[in-house]
Amino acid sequence: MGEKIAFIGLGAMGGPMAQNIIKKGSKVSVFDIVTEKMDPVVKVGGTPGKTIKDTIENAEIIVTMLPSTENVKSVITDKDGILSMAKPNTIILDMSTIAPTGTDEVYKMCQEKNVKFIDAPVGRLVSHAISGDSLFMVGCDDEDAFKKVEPLLNAMGTTIIRCGKVGSGIRAKVVNNFQILSIAQITAEALTLAQKIGLDLETFKEVNAGTTANNGQFHINFMSKVLQNDIEPGFTIDLAHKDMGLAIETANSFRVGLPVGSSVQAVYGQARSGKFAKKDFSALLDYACEIAEVKPPRVKKD
Repeated sequence: MGEKIAFIGLGAMGGPMAQNIIKKGSKVSVFDIVTEKMDPVVKVGGTPGKTIKDTIENAEIIVTMLPSTENVKSVITDKDGILSMAKPNTIILDMSTIAPTGTDEVYKMCQEKNVKFIDAPVGRLVSHAISGDSLFMVGCDDEDAFKKVEPLLNAMGTTIIRCGKVGSGIRAKVVNNFQILSIAQITAEALTLAQKIGLDLETFKEVNAGTTANNGQFHINFMSKVLQNDIEPGFTIDLAHKDMGLAIETANSFRVGLPVGSSVQAVYGQARSGKFAKKDFSALLDYACEIAEVKPPRVKKD
């Protein structure tokens, strides 16, 4: 990986991912509007940028990992954004979770500037970003560009799924997160009901695992987080609310009704109005139990 790489956005996922690229031997200049988020990345060898312009100077691959559609559009397309100074054939690798319509818009502007664009949103959790075991859903029209970013994706993760043309990666991410987050709420409601009617958690877990009700939210996410009495994020209820909103917004744009999803989105909206906003989304269980006035279930410690 001889190309100069710039990495913009060093949050809970972006920071560890940038560190993994550096640890695999690449030179990376980094930038985050919250300057202290650059510190852990600089410690392992990243070069801190003072501005976006400073960070992307001479970069051949620019990675963006930003919190919202507006952030991505601003960083890439504003008058002092990436496209105002990137050279032709520069590759922008956007790993943010944003509205597919936003991705489409940014891609169109990149084409006008002869800048290559790949969407590669990230699957799995913060723990996977730290360990270098992320999954990427890639939308890409240009095989030469993909070959250049592939070593970076391999440095940050273990699974690359080619979803199709540009925009297909973010579409897969929005739909997949919609399903994950909806299943989490159903799981929270089911476990609250089980607790209220006196079912033993371990027994119910065995029953669930032996039927098609079996799901990763109960058996992996809840089992490793809220049911262990750990509701520190992880992935916050605030972020879950944002991603559910992206699914609803996308469905509206393409005239698809999501009646159950809209109800789930309302629960996330209510849950984030109080103490659970910055807690892990598995804390939906504690929120549901609080409303039902039952003690939240927990796994027995060995």
